[in-house]
Amino acid sequence: MHILVTGASGLLGRAVVAEFKKSGHEVIGVAFSRAKGDLKKLDLEDSKAVEAFIDQEKPDVIVHCAAERRPDVVEKNPDGAKNLNVQVPALLADLTNDRGILLIYISTDYVFDGTSPPYDVRDKANPLNLYGQTKYDGELAIKHANSAAIILRVPILYGATEYNGESAVNALIDSSKTASMDHYAIRYPTNVADVARVIKDLAYKVRTEKVFISGVLHFSGEERFTKYEMCEVIAQVLGTSVSHLQANASAPKDGSTY
Repeated sequence: MHILVTGASGLLGRAVVAEFKKSGHEVIGVAFSRAKGDLKKLDLEDSKAVEAFIDQEKPDVIVHCAAERRPDVVEKNPDGAKNLNVQVPALLADLTNDRGILLIYISTDYVFDGTSPPYDVRDKANPLNLYGQTKYDGELAIKHANSAAIILRVPILYGATEYNGESAVNALIDSSKTASMDHYAIRYPTNVADVARVIKDLAYKVRTEKVFISGVLHFSGEERFTKYEMCEVIAQVLGTSVSHLQANASAPKDGSTY
């Protein structure tokens, strides 16, 4: 298979590229601000450039990992976040639908409020912040344009990072500033290597075995943690302290974060 991975410089994107390459597939990874090495630089917000790149590469599968996932950045630049998290998925859905390319869109459990997990794919979305809303709107845009696309919702992810800012939990452990940490929403942290294997298996099932799979799917680890509990575990492993973190057991009333 010929695979195109967006957001290939990110935590999950790197794992997806590595998994497909390990299995002998031809992989093209694209990135923008962190494009280096074998990665191709592509501005996903340039619709003409994206269309030309897809027509040049002719992938069998596009795995769309790219997103603005930092809630604070989303809140500060909502228009930019909506472009990347909603308009770009809509564009990819149109292009893949017209060309018969399998689109696997990586979404998030932030489309839910996190108070009653584990969630089923039939549960109603209830995002508490703008990031979750933009990812859910991206899902809707894909469903509207490409009914054959796969939407894979994943939880908070962990894995080998290039810098601590790639993981929200790592970044907070690394900070000396006092911070309020979610201690109410239950999460199922999941290794990016496991997610990458699931993505590869889905692509293989659809493109090689011709099994029809589409719509929303969920994948996560089995262990339950709040973000504060995750920080405690990481701090214990690193031999550091979480004294600068304040456990917040109350869900925000304004929906600003979670």
